[in-house]
Amino acid sequence: DDPNIDFSSTDTDSGIFSSTSTPTGSDSGSDTEPNPDPSIQWPELHQKIKATIAELGGNVVPKLNWSAPKDATFMNATNSMECQTANDIYCLLKSSDFITHDLEQVFDGCEPPSPSLSHPPNEDIIPYHLILRKTIPALVPSLEFRCFVRSRTLLCMCQRDLNFYEFLPGLVPTLRPLIQRFFEERLKDTFEDENFVFDVYIPPPHKKVWLMDINPWAPRTDPLIFSWLEILEMVGPGASVDSRTSNGVANGDSERKVDEDGWGSEDDNDDDEEDVFTPEFRLVNRDDPEAYSFNTPRYSAHKMPKDVVDASGGGEAGLREFMGRWREIMREQEGEDGADGRR
Repeated sequence: DDPNIDFSSTDTDSGIFSSTSTPTGSDSGSDTEPNPDPSIQWPELHQKIKATIAELGGNVVPKLNWSAPKDATFMNATNSMECQTANDIYCLLKSSDFITHDLEQVFDGCEPPSPSLSHPPNEDIIPYHLILRKTIPALVPSLEFRCFVRSRTLLCMCQRDLNFYEFLPGLVPTLRPLIQRFFEERLKDTFEDENFVFDVYIPPPHKKVWLMDINPWAPRTDPLIFSWLEILEMVGPGASVDSRTSNGVANGDSERKVDEDGWGSEDDNDDDEEDVFTPEFRLVNRDDPEAYSFNTPRYSAHKMPKDVVDASGGGEAGLREFMGRWREIMREQEGEDGADGRR
Protein backbone atom coordinates (compact mmCIF):
# COMPACT_ATOMS: atom_id res chain seq x y z
CA ASP A 1 0.00 0.00 0.00
CA ASP A 2 1.32 3.42 -0.91
CA PRO A 3 -0.81 6.50 -0.17
CA ASN A 4 1.49 8.66 -2.31
CA ILE A 5 0.41 6.94 -5.53
CA ASP A 6 -2.34 8.60 -7.50
CA PHE A 7 -4.24 5.54 -8.74
CA SER A 8 -6.96 7.63 -10.37
CA SER A 9 -4.60 9.31 -12.82
CA THR A 10 -3.34 5.97 -14.09
CA ASP A 11 -6.72 4.27 -14.29
CA THR A 12 -8.62 6.80 -16.37
CA ASP A 13 -6.03 7.68 -19.00
CA SER A 14 -6.51 6.18 -22.44
CA GLY A 15 -4.39 3.57 -24.16
CA ILE A 16 -2.94 0.16 -23.38
CA PHE A 17 0.17 -0.08 -21.30
CA SER A 18 2.47 -2.60 -19.67
CA SER A 19 5.52 -2.37 -17.49
CA THR A 20 9.04 -3.66 -17.85
CA SER A 21 11.44 -5.08 -15.30
CA THR A 22 13.58 -1.94 -15.67
CA PRO A 23 11.13 0.79 -16.73
CA THR A 24 12.65 3.60 -18.75
CA GLY A 25 9.69 5.09 -20.55
CA SER A 26 11.45 5.10 -23.94
CA ASP A 27 12.40 2.75 -26.73
CA SER A 28 15.37 3.76 -28.84
CA GLY A 29 14.52 1.17 -31.49
CA SER A 30 11.23 2.79 -32.42
CA ASP A 31 10.66 5.73 -34.76
CA THR A 32 7.47 6.72 -32.97
CA GLU A 33 7.15 8.21 -29.52
CA PRO A 34 6.07 5.32 -27.23
CA ASN A 35 3.65 5.55 -24.36
CA PRO A 36 5.54 6.10 -21.09
CA ASP A 37 5.72 3.19 -18.69
CA PRO A 38 3.35 4.12 -15.83
CA SER A 39 5.17 1.91 -13.32
CA ILE A 40 7.93 4.55 -13.29
CA GLN A 41 5.68 6.38 -10.81
CA TRP A 42 5.78 3.53 -8.29
CA PRO A 43 8.94 1.40 -8.75
CA GLU A 44 8.96 0.23 -5.11
CA LEU A 45 5.32 -0.86 -5.27
CA HIS A 46 5.94 -2.56 -8.62
CA GLN A 47 8.72 -4.64 -7.11
CA LYS A 48 6.63 -5.36 -4.03
CA ILE A 49 3.77 -6.63 -6.20
CA LYS A 50 6.17 -8.96 -8.02
CA ALA A 51 7.59 -10.22 -4.73
CA THR A 52 4.10 -10.79 -3.28
CA ILE A 53 3.02 -12.77 -6.33
CA ALA A 54 6.06 -15.01 -5.93
CA GLU A 55 5.46 -15.34 -2.17
CA LEU A 56 1.84 -16.45 -2.76
CA GLY A 57 2.80 -19.17 -5.18
CA GLY A 58 2.86 -17.25 -8.46
CA ASN A 59 -0.90 -16.90 -8.87
CA VAL A 60 -3.03 -14.20 -7.20
CA VAL A 61 -6.41 -12.49 -7.42
CA PRO A 62 -6.42 -8.66 -7.07
CA LYS A 63 -8.94 -6.22 -5.63
CA LEU A 64 -9.05 -2.69 -4.25
CA ASN A 65 -10.73 -1.56 -1.03
CA TRP A 66 -14.23 -2.56 -2.08
CA SER A 67 -14.31 -4.08 -5.54
CA ALA A 68 -12.52 -6.68 -7.60
CA PRO A 69 -12.09 -6.28 -11.39
CA LYS A 70 -14.40 -9.22 -12.13
CA ASP A 71 -16.02 -7.29 -14.98
CA ALA A 72 -12.68 -7.17 -16.84
CA THR A 73 -11.79 -10.86 -16.94
CA PHE A 74 -12.30 -10.83 -20.72
CA MET A 75 -9.01 -8.90 -20.89
CA ASN A 76 -7.13 -11.76 -19.23
CA ALA A 77 -5.78 -14.71 -21.19
CA THR A 78 -7.32 -17.11 -18.66
CA ASN A 79 -10.72 -15.33 -18.76
CA SER A 80 -10.53 -15.14 -14.98
CA MET A 81 -9.12 -12.84 -12.30
CA GLU A 82 -6.06 -15.02 -11.80
CA CYS A 83 -2.88 -12.98 -12.34
CA GLN A 84 0.67 -14.26 -12.64
CA THR A 85 2.46 -10.97 -13.31
CA ALA A 86 2.19 -7.33 -12.30
CA ASN A 87 1.17 -6.54 -15.87
CA ASP A 88 -1.84 -8.85 -15.53
CA ILE A 89 -2.92 -6.93 -12.44
CA TYR A 90 -2.49 -3.53 -14.07
CA CYS A 91 -4.47 -4.64 -17.13
CA LEU A 92 -7.42 -5.89 -15.06
CA LEU A 93 -7.53 -2.82 -12.82
CA LYS A 94 -7.32 -0.41 -15.76
CA SER A 95 -10.02 -2.23 -17.75
CA SER A 96 -12.57 -2.51 -14.92
CA ASP A 97 -15.57 -0.21 -14.53
CA PHE A 98 -15.91 -1.46 -10.95
CA ILE A 99 -12.41 -0.21 -10.11
CA THR A 100 -13.08 3.14 -11.80
CA HIS A 101 -16.24 3.46 -9.67
CA ASP A 102 -14.20 2.87 -6.51
CA LEU A 103 -11.75 5.58 -7.53
CA GLU A 104 -14.14 8.25 -8.78
CA GLN A 105 -17.66 7.55 -7.50
CA VAL A 106 -17.09 5.66 -4.30
CA PHE A 107 -19.66 7.70 -2.32
CA ASP A 108 -22.53 7.17 -4.77
CA GLY A 109 -25.54 5.85 -2.89
CA CYS A 110 -24.17 6.90 0.50
CA GLU A 111 -25.90 9.22 2.92
CA PRO A 112 -24.56 12.79 2.80
CA PRO A 113 -22.06 13.57 5.58
CA SER A 114 -23.20 15.45 8.64
CA PRO A 115 -22.69 19.23 8.41
CA SER A 116 -21.00 19.06 11.81
CA LEU A 117 -18.02 17.13 10.40
CA SER A 118 -14.97 19.35 10.15
CA HIS A 119 -13.45 17.12 7.46
CA PRO A 120 -16.18 15.44 5.41
CA PRO A 121 -15.04 12.33 3.52
CA ASN A 122 -14.04 12.67 -0.12
CA GLU A 123 -12.22 10.60 -2.74
CA ASP A 124 -8.97 12.56 -2.27
CA ILE A 125 -8.38 11.40 1.31
CA ILE A 126 -9.25 7.71 0.96
CA PRO A 127 -6.24 5.46 1.64
CA TYR A 128 -6.51 3.02 -1.25
CA HIS A 129 -5.14 -0.48 -0.81
CA LEU A 130 -4.28 -3.10 -3.38
CA ILE A 131 -5.10 -6.54 -2.00
CA LEU A 132 -3.56 -9.64 -3.54
CA ARG A 133 -5.13 -12.92 -2.48
CA LYS A 134 -3.69 -16.35 -3.13
CA THR A 135 -5.64 -18.23 -5.78
CA ILE A 136 -7.51 -21.24 -4.43
CA PRO A 137 -6.55 -24.21 -6.64
CA ALA A 138 -9.40 -26.12 -8.24
CA LEU A 139 -12.06 -23.85 -6.73
CA VAL A 140 -15.54 -25.32 -7.24
CA PRO A 141 -17.96 -22.46 -8.14
CA SER A 142 -21.01 -24.49 -7.09
CA LEU A 143 -19.84 -24.35 -3.46
CA GLU A 144 -19.64 -20.55 -3.23
CA PHE A 145 -22.50 -18.86 -1.41
CA ARG A 146 -23.63 -15.26 -0.83
CA CYS A 147 -25.09 -14.35 2.57
CA PHE A 148 -27.11 -11.26 3.50
CA VAL A 149 -26.91 -9.71 6.98
CA ARG A 150 -29.42 -7.12 8.20
CA SER A 151 -29.25 -5.62 11.70
CA ARG A 152 -26.57 -8.22 12.56
CA THR A 153 -28.98 -11.03 11.66
CA LEU A 154 -28.15 -13.58 8.99
CA LEU A 155 -31.29 -13.12 6.94
CA CYS A 156 -30.82 -15.32 3.87
CA MET A 157 -28.24 -16.97 1.65
CA CYS A 158 -27.99 -18.38 -1.86
CA GLN A 159 -25.59 -19.99 -4.29
CA ARG A 160 -23.35 -17.68 -6.32
CA ASP A 161 -23.03 -19.73 -9.49
CA LEU A 162 -26.37 -19.43 -11.27
CA ASN A 163 -26.54 -22.99 -12.57
CA PHE A 164 -28.59 -25.95 -11.39
CA TYR A 165 -26.65 -28.54 -9.38
CA GLU A 166 -28.56 -31.67 -8.50
CA PHE A 167 -26.42 -32.44 -5.44
CA LEU A 168 -26.82 -29.05 -3.70
CA PRO A 169 -30.30 -29.52 -2.13
CA GLY A 170 -29.03 -32.55 -0.25
CA LEU A 171 -26.18 -30.46 1.23
CA VAL A 172 -28.37 -27.67 2.60
CA PRO A 173 -28.88 -29.34 6.05
CA THR A 174 -25.09 -29.46 6.36
CA LEU A 175 -24.19 -26.09 4.84
CA ARG A 176 -26.76 -23.87 6.55
CA PRO A 177 -25.67 -24.56 10.18
CA LEU A 178 -22.02 -24.30 9.14
CA ILE A 179 -22.58 -20.82 7.70
CA GLN A 180 -24.72 -19.79 10.69
CA ARG A 181 -22.06 -20.88 13.17
CA PHE A 182 -19.32 -19.14 11.17
CA PHE A 183 -21.34 -15.91 11.13
CA GLU A 184 -22.11 -16.07 14.85
CA GLU A 185 -18.49 -16.73 15.82
CA ARG A 186 -16.58 -14.63 13.30
CA LEU A 187 -18.66 -11.77 11.92
CA LYS A 188 -21.78 -10.96 13.91
CA ASP A 189 -20.13 -8.85 16.62
CA THR A 190 -16.82 -8.07 14.97
CA PHE A 191 -17.68 -6.41 11.66
CA GLU A 192 -18.13 -2.65 11.93
CA ASP A 193 -21.37 -2.34 9.95
CA GLU A 194 -24.57 -4.02 11.04
CA ASN A 195 -25.77 -4.47 7.45
CA PHE A 196 -23.49 -6.19 4.95
CA VAL A 197 -23.15 -9.06 2.49
CA PHE A 198 -20.47 -11.73 2.69
CA ASP A 199 -19.35 -14.56 0.41
CA VAL A 200 -18.14 -17.94 1.63
CA TYR A 201 -16.67 -21.08 0.11
CA ILE A 202 -17.24 -24.52 1.63
CA PRO A 203 -15.19 -27.17 -0.19
CA PRO A 204 -15.42 -30.92 0.47
CA PRO A 205 -15.64 -32.47 2.99
CA HIS A 206 -17.84 -29.46 3.91
CA LYS A 207 -16.46 -28.98 7.42
CA LYS A 208 -14.69 -25.63 7.08
CA VAL A 209 -15.98 -22.24 5.89
CA TRP A 210 -13.68 -19.90 3.97
CA LEU A 211 -14.53 -16.20 3.94
CA MET A 212 -14.06 -15.01 0.35
CA ASP A 213 -15.22 -11.39 0.51
CA ILE A 214 -17.40 -8.84 2.28
CA ASN A 215 -19.60 -6.55 0.17
CA PRO A 216 -21.58 -3.40 0.99
CA TRP A 217 -25.29 -3.54 1.73
CA ALA A 218 -26.07 -1.55 -1.40
CA PRO A 219 -27.84 -1.97 -4.76
CA ARG A 220 -24.52 -2.32 -6.56
CA THR A 221 -23.98 -5.64 -4.75
CA ASP A 222 -25.62 -8.33 -6.89
CA PRO A 223 -28.49 -10.05 -4.97
CA LEU A 224 -28.24 -12.99 -7.41
CA ILE A 225 -31.31 -15.23 -6.99
CA PHE A 226 -33.02 -12.70 -4.71
CA SER A 227 -34.05 -9.13 -5.42
CA TRP A 228 -33.15 -6.24 -3.14
CA LEU A 229 -36.82 -5.39 -2.64
CA GLU A 230 -37.47 -8.96 -1.56
CA ILE A 231 -34.55 -8.89 0.88
CA LEU A 232 -35.59 -5.55 2.38
CA GLU A 233 -39.13 -6.83 2.98
CA MET A 234 -38.06 -10.12 4.58
CA VAL A 235 -39.19 -10.61 8.15
CA GLY A 236 -36.41 -11.41 10.59
CA PRO A 237 -36.49 -12.98 14.05
CA GLY A 238 -38.74 -11.56 16.73
CA ALA A 239 -41.49 -10.46 14.34
CA SER A 240 -45.10 -10.95 15.35
CA VAL A 241 -47.43 -13.35 13.59
CA ASP A 242 -49.38 -10.38 12.18
CA SER A 243 -46.27 -8.89 10.59
CA ARG A 244 -45.26 -12.23 9.13
CA THR A 245 -48.69 -12.71 7.65
CA SER A 246 -48.74 -9.22 6.19
CA ASN A 247 -45.43 -9.91 4.49
CA GLY A 248 -46.60 -13.16 3.00
CA VAL A 249 -44.44 -15.32 5.25
CA ALA A 250 -47.00 -17.02 7.42
CA ASN A 251 -49.57 -19.46 6.12
CA GLY A 252 -52.86 -17.76 5.32
CA ASP A 253 -54.75 -20.22 7.53
CA SER A 254 -53.16 -19.08 10.79
CA GLU A 255 -56.26 -19.23 13.00
CA ARG A 256 -56.24 -21.57 16.00
CA LYS A 257 -57.87 -24.89 15.21
CA VAL A 258 -60.47 -26.09 17.75
CA ASP A 259 -61.96 -29.57 17.90
CA GLU A 260 -65.56 -30.46 18.77
CA ASP A 261 -64.77 -30.62 22.52
CA GLY A 262 -63.36 -27.09 22.50
CA TRP A 263 -59.74 -28.20 22.96
CA GLY A 264 -56.97 -27.20 20.65
CA SER A 265 -55.71 -29.84 18.26
CA GLU A 266 -52.32 -31.48 18.69
CA ASP A 267 -50.70 -29.39 15.95
CA ASP A 268 -51.49 -26.10 17.73
CA ASN A 269 -48.55 -23.73 18.26
CA ASP A 270 -47.64 -23.14 21.88
CA ASP A 271 -47.83 -19.40 22.54
CA ASP A 272 -45.04 -19.73 25.09
CA GLU A 273 -42.72 -21.53 22.70
CA GLU A 274 -40.20 -19.21 21.11
CA ASP A 275 -39.89 -19.45 17.34
CA VAL A 276 -36.44 -20.33 16.05
CA PHE A 277 -35.49 -18.18 13.09
CA THR A 278 -33.98 -20.07 10.18
CA PRO A 279 -32.42 -18.04 7.37
CA GLU A 280 -33.65 -18.93 3.92
CA PHE A 281 -31.24 -20.92 1.77
CA ARG A 282 -32.20 -20.44 -1.87
CA LEU A 283 -30.87 -22.50 -4.77
CA VAL A 284 -31.38 -22.48 -8.52
CA ASN A 285 -34.09 -25.00 -9.39
CA ARG A 286 -34.03 -27.30 -12.35
CA ASP A 287 -36.77 -25.35 -14.15
CA ASP A 288 -35.34 -21.86 -13.50
CA PRO A 289 -34.21 -19.95 -16.61
CA GLU A 290 -30.79 -19.42 -14.99
CA ALA A 291 -30.24 -23.17 -15.02
CA TYR A 292 -30.09 -23.16 -18.83
CA SER A 293 -27.96 -20.03 -19.26
CA PHE A 294 -30.69 -18.18 -21.15
CA ASN A 295 -29.72 -15.02 -19.31
CA THR A 296 -27.23 -12.48 -20.64
CA PRO A 297 -23.61 -13.27 -19.75
CA ARG A 298 -22.58 -11.58 -16.53
CA TYR A 299 -20.90 -8.18 -16.88
CA SER A 300 -21.54 -8.15 -20.63
CA ALA A 301 -22.48 -4.46 -20.35
CA HIS A 302 -18.90 -3.71 -19.26
CA LYS A 303 -17.24 -5.37 -22.26
CA MET A 304 -17.70 -2.45 -24.66
CA PRO A 305 -14.68 -0.23 -25.46
CA LYS A 306 -14.98 3.19 -23.84
CA ASP A 307 -14.63 4.93 -27.20
CA VAL A 308 -17.74 3.14 -28.47
CA VAL A 309 -19.69 4.01 -25.32
CA ASP A 310 -18.70 7.68 -25.59
CA ALA A 311 -19.66 7.75 -29.29
CA SER A 312 -23.06 6.19 -28.59
CA GLY A 313 -23.80 9.05 -26.20
CA GLY A 314 -23.74 11.41 -29.19
CA GLY A 315 -26.50 9.54 -31.00
CA GLU A 316 -26.34 8.55 -34.65
CA ALA A 317 -24.04 11.45 -35.54
CA GLY A 318 -21.57 10.43 -32.86
CA LEU A 319 -21.48 6.84 -34.10
CA ARG A 320 -20.95 7.98 -37.71
CA GLU A 321 -18.04 10.17 -36.62
CA PHE A 322 -16.56 7.27 -34.66
CA MET A 323 -16.83 4.93 -37.67
CA GLY A 324 -15.16 7.54 -39.86
CA ARG A 325 -12.23 7.85 -37.47
CA TRP A 326 -11.98 4.07 -37.24
CA ARG A 327 -11.82 3.65 -41.04
CA GLU A 328 -9.16 6.37 -41.24
CA ILE A 329 -7.04 4.62 -38.61
CA MET A 330 -7.40 1.30 -40.44
CA ARG A 331 -6.31 2.91 -43.77
CA GLU A 332 -3.26 4.42 -42.10
CA GLN A 333 -2.40 1.08 -40.51
CA GLU A 334 -2.71 -0.73 -43.85
CA GLY A 335 -0.47 1.88 -45.46
CA GLU A 336 2.21 1.42 -42.78
CA ASP A 337 2.04 -2.37 -43.13
CA GLY A 338 2.45 -2.09 -46.91
CA ALA A 339 5.44 0.25 -46.54
CA ASP A 340 7.10 -2.16 -44.10
CA GLY A 341 6.59 -5.01 -46.56
CA ARG A 342 8.37 -3.13 -49.36
CA ARG A 343 11.49 -2.44 -47.26
